[in-house]
Amino acid sequence: MTDANNSLPTLFDPLTDPRIDSLTDSPPRAWSLLTLTDLRIAESQAAAALPEHTLMARAGHAAARWLLERIAADSSMTKSQQRAWLVAGPGNNGGDALVVATELHKAGIAVEVCMPVEVKPADARWALDAARAAGVPIDTAPPASLDGYGWLVDGMFGIGLARPLDGVFAAVARLLSQRTKTRATQGAVLALDVPSGLDSDTGAVIGGNGAAAVHATHTITFIGAKPGLFTAQGRDLAGRVTVAPIGLAAGINGDADAGVASVPRAAIQLSAPELFGPFMPARDFATNKGTFGSLAVVGGDTGMCGAPILAARAALYTGAGKVHVALLGEGAPPYDPPHPELMLHPIDTLPLDAMDALAIGCGMGHGERATRVLHDVLQLDVPKLFDADALNLIAQDTALAANVTARGVQGDPCILTPHPLEAARLLGSDAASVQRDRLAAARALAARFASVVVLKGVGTIIAAPDGRLALNPTGNAALATGGTGDVLGGIIGALLAQHLPRFEAALAGVYLHGLAADTLSAQGHGPAGLTAGELAPMVRTLLNRLFYPTTVA
Repeated sequence: MTDANNSLPTLFDPLTDPRIDSLTDSPPRAWSLLTLTDLRIAESQAAAALPEHTLMARAGHAAARWLLERIAADSSMTKSQQRAWLVAGPGNNGGDALVVATELHKAGIAVEVCMPVEVKPADARWALDAARAAGVPIDTAPPASLDGYGWLVDGMFGIGLARPLDGVFAAVARLLSQRTKTRATQGAVLALDVPSGLDSDTGAVIGGNGAAAVHATHTITFIGAKPGLFTAQGRDLAGRVTVAPIGLAAGINGDADAGVASVPRAAIQLSAPELFGPFMPARDFATNKGTFGSLAVVGGDTGMCGAPILAARAALYTGAGKVHVALLGEGAPPYDPPHPELMLHPIDTLPLDAMDALAIGCGMGHGERATRVLHDVLQLDVPKLFDADALNLIAQDTALAANVTARGVQGDPCILTPHPLEAARLLGSDAASVQRDRLAAARALAARFASVVVLKGVGTIIAAPDGRLALNPTGNAALATGGTGDVLGGIIGALLAQHLPRFEAALAGVYLHGLAADTLSAQGHGPAGLTAGELAPMVRTLLNRLFYPTTVA
């Protein structure tokens, strides 16, 4: 399949061959997210079914095609600025970089490769021979500055790296990251598969805080998307993600493509409206406020009524038919002037068992009364969400924790919405341990409490006790302000009141909450200075745009 000069195999034309999946950098549907184990199985199966070097050739061709398209589209980049600098590590990620360099060189782009340690695997050795035969310049030391190059390509280490970057590779990672941080107008930093130094399963930097990792502007990831690209530090380090399935898409998302190697469906999905849209209630002419349920937001100890009111306002904008606020404390206002539609009550005067859903915890404090309220509501056969102070009380009261678990075991799972510190308290751990492996922490919480868990943070994770796991792609730093968690609780509570199943209500609430922040930021209202109260009206707009578009004759 190769010629006498060790050139790349003529297995396919990467621009036209129907066996090679189209590149995409925006998820059109719920992507499956592949762990290292998933990927090793896929690679092993493909290696047995395809000619040698096929996967490396396809990966390199896909990345080269991606770069050539962007270089051609950038009319502001002069010929001298079209120079590309690539760093190749000692493994197969380095082989991918060598294929990219060879293809760019053949296309007339000036390239230089830095290979501090010569590649070792057979596939990568083949790619090195082809690069040398094509005349690609290869050096062993990086230059003092990368300012003279347009695109920079990280091909040091892909998936499966087990140790922190050190020596020359750590130095190169810092050089590449500096280009990203300076926001250069010409060229950018492309990581092949995953940014070097990033754990593709967890999104944590290998070696922890202070360890080196590449901060890329773009990542082209092969076969399928990886969870670590969308959570923890991964979302910042990966930049904009493009998936190049390189012919292995069949089976990942349930597709059928006879004759093409496939990957088994993964257990983790990137959340998208297709996962929860079918559960949204119809809004027919004959519906009424009772159709869309009654939600009670329970919380608000003395001096803390703002949090439950924020949550309740968000529930109104998310379409709940009736929204009540059950307040624990004294001195609360009789009504909410901006939203007199909300019904405010002392908690003892509202029949919580008559509600369609309860959202409990916003500003409820840590007093004895709050604990008694939690014990009482856990006896009710009403869908329940626990947030904020309620989670801390559950963490410190074994009887409450046991009752939450019992509800789930009996088929009535609660929804828990902790941030990392609250999750750590529930697990008897610490926030740093939670953040080191957010997926594992969410799974552990869902199993321990037999509940649907929303582990908030970068790449919020939604875990169900039956093993379903989703990672949310929306949201940004605009949400890093007080009250946004209360708003999320109100959104999910409203969806529960509208009779969405627990897992789908959590998926939808988290997705819309993050998308509201993204949309407002795109309009110039964030990420700095966006307030929690601004999210709810945008959630309403998005809800109607996505699920209830109207047509006027």
